[in-house]
Amino acid sequence: MPRPLGELEDAVMTRVWKWNRPVTVREVLEDLQQERSIAYTTVMTVLDNLHQKGWVRREAEGRAYRYEAVSTRAAYSAALMNDAWSQSDNPAAALVAFFGMMSEEQRQALRDAVRIVQVPETLEPPPTASSDTRAVTDTDTGSTDTSTDSDNADTRGSDTARGQTRRSQTRRSQTPAPHTGTDTRPDTAGENPGSAQEPDGR
Repeated sequence: MPRPLGELEDAVMTRVWKWNRPVTVREVLEDLQQERSIAYTTVMTVLDNLHQKGWVRREAEGRAYRYEAVSTRAAYSAALMNDAWSQSDNPAAALVAFFGMMSEEQRQALRDAVRIVQVPETLEPPPTASSDTRAVTDTDTGSTDTSTDSDNADTRGSDTARGQTRRSQTRRSQTPAPHTGTDTRPDTAGENPGSAQEPDGR
């Protein structure tokens, strides 16, 4: 971070930031002379030093330069606060002390700033259930659908085996018994004794 601005450097930069456009040494001089007595060469030297420190950029215009701020006043103030806070051996205590020195307007500005910082997070839509949920679950948990697929495969396998068993039993019940050589026909002699007697020629 660049070194903090001196009193005169801050006065010059205040005008550059306020006007928010490229300015000449003469413009800054005339505005400063409303508050103090100051020479043209002094303002020219200050702006040249600010250019070398990186606070302003410049562009030639004839025999003079126009100077323009590289960063905003807010960025400069933030850099100063961050530098001072980072040098504390107890950052939390430093913040508590800093808040204690704030006016009510400054505290309100701080609350507004916190809300602005948190806006990107609150604007994010909450996750909703969709057809992609199962795919995400598969990726994240790995084993969730693996076990489910295995159970499904086992169930399908059991159903297939049961179907094959039923078909096998059906085929066996429909297949005629093999011939063993024994006459299993009913004994018609018992039913009709007369037909079973051989003729005796009488």
